[in-house]
Amino acid sequence: MNNDFFTNLDIMVPDPKCSLEYSKDYELLIATLLSAQCTDERVNKVTKVLFAEYDIYKLANSEPTDIIDIIRPCGNMNKKSVYIIDIAKSLVANYDGHVPNDRAYLESLPGIGRKTANVVLGNVFKEPTLAVDTHVERVAKRLGLANIDDNVLTIENKLMALFPKEKWLDLHHQLVLFGRHTCKSRTPLCDKCLLKKYCKQKNV
Repeated sequence: MNNDFFTNLDIMVPDPKCSLEYSKDYELLIATLLSAQCTDERVNKVTKVLFAEYDIYKLANSEPTDIIDIIRPCGNMNKKSVYIIDIAKSLVANYDGHVPNDRAYLESLPGIGRKTANVVLGNVFKEPTLAVDTHVERVAKRLGLANIDDNVLTIENKLMALFPKEKWLDLHHQLVLFGRHTCKSRTPLCDKCLLKKYCKQKNV
């Protein structure tokens, strides 16, 4: 991809960073889990309450029913509450409450897949990762960076092959924010898009 692509992306998304608010490694892990089928804005409101009352050790000694009402606004609270408690128990038992720089371990945790592991590894440990969420998937397909029938792993591999490793983490954040605010799912702001010349598949 040429420099013009990055220049225009930098203009539209000049300050790429994680939208989820956290101060500890486990907070980002749990927040990313909660963000499934939920907006980051809502997650931030929920985690502000959750982490004010519970640290990782208190979570490990709690039951899902203790936190279910707190996380209810994020949806799917029955499963997510169980996942959070089980994750807390595992982190405390195995890593004294800290999140390790270990993809295999992270992906073995309940409710944690490759995307969440990528988010944590990239933001906490600055590992070169490129998480593909619904925004990144949509943008990649619209811009012709991936095929319409590609799955998220294929898209991730294609993006990593197209872009230099040192840009992966920032690119993830930029594509997420670009997809959230400009290249929207239902009403993309094409007239404000500086990347529209690359667009192959409108209204995907």
